Amino acid sequence: MNRRQFVKDVLLWTAGLSLGVPCLRIFPAEAALPTPILGVAKGADYRLLVVKAVEIAGGVGKFIKTGDTVVIKPNMGWDRTPELGANTHPLVVRTLAELALDAGATKVQVFDHTCNEKRRCYTNSGIIDELEKLGDARIAWEHIDPRKFVPVDIDKGKSLKRWEIYKDALAADCYINVPVAKHHGLSRLSLGLKNSMGVIGGNRGRLHHNLGQELADLATVVQPKLTVIDATRMLLRNGPQGGRREDVKEMNTVIASSDPVAADAYATTLFAMQPQDIASTLAAYEMGLGEMDIDKMEIKTVQI
Repeated sequence: MNRRQFVKDVLLWTAGLSLGVPCLRIFPAEAALPTPILGVAKGADYRLLVVKAVEIAGGVGKFIKTGDTVVIKPNMGWDRTPELGANTHPLVVRTLAELALDAGATKVQVFDHTCNEKRRCYTNSGIIDELEKLGDARIAWEHIDPRKFVPVDIDKGKSLKRWEIYKDALAADCYINVPVAKHHGLSRLSLGLKNSMGVIGGNRGRLHHNLGQELADLATVVQPKLTVIDATRMLLRNGPQGGRREDVKEMNTVIASSDPVAADAYATTLFAMQPQDIASTLAAYEMGLGEMDIDKMEIKTVQI
């Protein structure tokens, strides 16, 4: 089953016109995966960091075509202000929205399944304020609607076989994953693969018993065209929600890649750790979902 048929099945199920649970079947690639290209931009101008990192990763036109619907999925799950490093920086999200509109997107949605009270998270993250400044009706930010969760069979899942996933994340023409790089008490780090927790429903705590593998299983279905990791302010301790400025280190770095595993792997090194130290990265690599070996990546770094 290809992705187009999968999206059609998701929409039919949501409309009550199908009883069959959608299933996206992933078949192993016959050829080796292409060498991932990583755009790494460093500097104090966060807007320019995003522009340059995405440009190196292939340019926004590689990921978004005229008429596309786009989902930008930041981490804004915590009632924290930007300087505390618990959420994606609002300027990173705003810049991606601008790039999507410039590329011809007809609709740009921004949302997250928050952990703290949703209205406070959306407001105190600073993200909504930045999006409102654009004054463009094509941008929509919404609180998660429980009615939009769709049960999906995870055909290649090793630990997770079925879960509820947000319809809009599945149906978008372009899904952009925009995590903040930070410490996490359970998974050690919260990066791109972990950010998929923000588009799933159900009892998310149930995934914690085998979190690394189950995040990799989710990655066979929740497939971003582009991953942009915000490492402008890295929460080094007391993650995922933090709360103390002394736990945050300004790294002024943005990473962009079409390979979600490679993006996570590189971001891990910013914490003086190795990619194989993170269970989700290792599991996703072993499932053939991306590259983990830093030496096999084409990393292009620009200093702004």
